[in-house]
Order: sequence, then C-alpha cells, then structure tokens
Amino acid sequence: MPEKEGETRFHDLGLPEPIVHAIADLGFKYCTPIQAKTLAHAHAGQNIAGRAQTGTGKTAAFLIAIFSRFLENPLPPDRPNGAPRALVLAPTRELAVQIVKDAEDLGKYCSFNCLAVYGGLEVSKQKVRLEKRPVDIIVATPGRLLDFVRRKLIDLHNIEELVIDEADRMLDMGFIPDVRRIIRQTPPKGKRRTMLFSATLTDDVLRLAAQWMPDPVFCEVEPEQVAVETVDQIVYIVTSRDKFKLLYNIMEQRADARTLIFCNRRDSARSLASNLRRHGVTCELLSGAVPQKKRLKILDGFRSDTIKVVVATDVAGRGLHVKGIDLVVNYEFPYEPEDYVHRIGRTGRAGLAGTSISFACEDESFTIPAIEKYIGNELVCTMPDEELLKAAPPASHEAPESASAADAGDTKKSKSGRNRWRRRKPPFAP
Repeated sequence: MPEKEGETRFHDLGLPEPIVHAIADLGFKYCTPIQAKTLAHAHAGQNIAGRAQTGTGKTAAFLIAIFSRFLENPLPPDRPNGAPRALVLAPTRELAVQIVKDAEDLGKYCSFNCLAVYGGLEVSKQKVRLEKRPVDIIVATPGRLLDFVRRKLIDLHNIEELVIDEADRMLDMGFIPDVRRIIRQTPPKGKRRTMLFSATLTDDVLRLAAQWMPDPVFCEVEPEQVAVETVDQIVYIVTSRDKFKLLYNIMEQRADARTLIFCNRRDSARSLASNLRRHGVTCELLSGAVPQKKRLKILDGFRSDTIKVVVATDVAGRGLHVKGIDLVVNYEFPYEPEDYVHRIGRTGRAGLAGTSISFACEDESFTIPAIEKYIGNELVCTMPDEELLKAAPPASHEAPESASAADAGDTKKSKSGRNRWRRRKPPFAP
C-alpha cells in the first residue's frame, strides 16, 4: 500500500507476522492516531497513559502491543491454568465481551487463549474455561474478577501486562477501590507494563496513573479528531409531547436503517420500546436490567442484522462495536457531554459515514452548550418538517413483547436515578 503523509502503516511497525496477517484480514492499513502513538511507545516497553475516545481504535492498540510482546517472549505450554500473562480491566460486561472478540480477531493466527470474566453468567461455565487450558489474557469486570481471585480460580501474580480501560468510567461507577485491590494482587508496578486509557485525563485519572505506573508516556488524541467528524449530526427542536411521533415518522422514513435509540433511564427505555412495538416497530431493549444471556443474544442479532432496531440506555454507549449502524437517535439528550460523543460514536466508525439525530426538548436541551464546548463545534438546532410531525397511527391494544422479569422489576432504581438527575437539572429556558 502507498505511503501517505502523516499516516503510519501497520507493516512499518515491525510487528510479528501473525499479527500483520490478522490486521490485513481485518482490512486495516493505516494506524489511527492513538494506535500510532501507543504502538510506537509500547514497542519500547514503556508504560502508557492514553487519552482517546471511543471509536479511535485504542482496543486494537493495546491488544496488538500485548500480542507482539507475547510472540517475542513465549512461555512454555505447561504453565499453570488460571495464571494469565495479561489482565484487562473494563467497567462493563459489554466492553469486556467486545475486547475478547477483538482479541480473537487480532490473535487468530496466534493460538492465544483469551477469556472474559464478568457477572451475569454462571461461575461454573467460566470456571470450566479456566480449567481447560492455560489462559493468556483475562478481560474482566472488577467485581467478578475479585470473586474469582478469592475462590483461587485466578492467580494474578504472574501478570506481565496490565490494562485499565475506560479509567474515567471506572471512577464514575465507583470501581476504583476494587481496582486497587486487584492491582495489589499483581506484580509491583516496576515489574509489569501498565497501560491506562481514558476519554479524559482529569486530575483524578492522572493521580491513579501515577499510583499504578512509573514514568508513563502520555499518548493523547484530541476530541476533535474523534470519529464524530464522520457523523452527520442533526438536532431537532421538539416538545416532549411530540417526541414519539417524530421518532415514529423518522423510523418510517428509514425503515431499512440499522438504528440504535438512546434513553437516559431504564424505565424510559423500556416504555419507549413497548410503545414502538405497539405501533408496529419491531425492536429490542438493551439495558443493564436485561439478563446478560439475553443481552448477548440481542447484540449478536444486531451485529448479524437480524435485529434492526435497539432501544438502549448508556450500557450500549461504550464498548459496543457493531459494524454498519446507520442511525443513532438520542431520544433523550445525555446528561454528560462525554456520553454524547460515545453514543454517536456507535455510527460513523472506521471512516464510514453515519447519522445521528437528537431531540432537543424542554427536558434535556440544557446540556447542549456543554456538549458544544466539549466537541468544539456548534450543534445547529432546526425544526423538523411537518411531514415528520404527522400523527402516528393508533397503537395496537395487544400486549407488546414482554420485557424480562429483571427489567420489569427495575422501576424503583430508575425512579431514584430520575430524581437524582432532576435535582441537578436547571429549569428549561425557552
């Protein structure tokens, strides 16, 4: 492939042949900015604190770095089971599953054993995988990993590579005490290589980096370079009362689009999915209250295009990599600017064009100025055409497809979350 000014080719990095082969199979030719920066320093064995948004290829960056080191420094095959060489910590189950999937794609010619360890699945199934053969990489959420360490199913004393992914999300979700307990089980920071990635390098994240790694190299990609540049961002001014018919008419116009619709709370996502079904729109619900087995099934269906429409909370905002999502709808504007970028980053990935449509109503539009400041661009708000505001047909009186029992029992949590945000929210100024 030709050289390009300002671009780094993967085959110029001196990567092992099995990695180069897998990268070629995936159709990757040039590194993204975070990949070029990370891999250059990772090849020298340095600790890395990376600032990068979703959709920038950071997962491939740290996996390629790990696999390259493993191929250059192989271990004997008779090493003990449950003693991984690398540990990747992720804040959500979906992200953990996605990282393992990416690892399987990038390591297809390497015969590495990668395992996701997370809550929501039976311990016995994951235990069988651990006991089957030695594991090279564990990708885990903190709670379930600590459980496995306590059960002596996983031994972290031989970790060579430690990755803390979405460090800012770990802070937000209150995982840092668990992460500290986990890191204490690994070798001292001078005897392992540590890579930390975060959408923002706040003072809190930087303090964590200083605690967990000596002399890190900072690899930063500015938000302006994120994949939002490939997304056509549309913002419609609409009242709360008219939001559903606007959504319905958009769905009618884009019936063939693979669509991801975001709500802020589980109860509002469940209600919207139910309403769409009653109006004849086939869709699935993806939230933290949906059982893990069902969530994985929905994600597989979305990836294979057998499921066209998914209504989700921010459980799908990070770590969900589905090729070919045509449209992202913010039915409710997110409360945090970072979440806006993560949401619309589900489309327009890998240089492909995508569309996001956000509804600016009297309830959530107060977040728009903060989002504009964060992304460095103005969000132009327009009125929808009259055709998009025509009345939706009468809803069916038949019971819609039922949500899971766990989802149905989530109302109390959702209300408490709603009240918490209501206290934060200033009055809407027209």
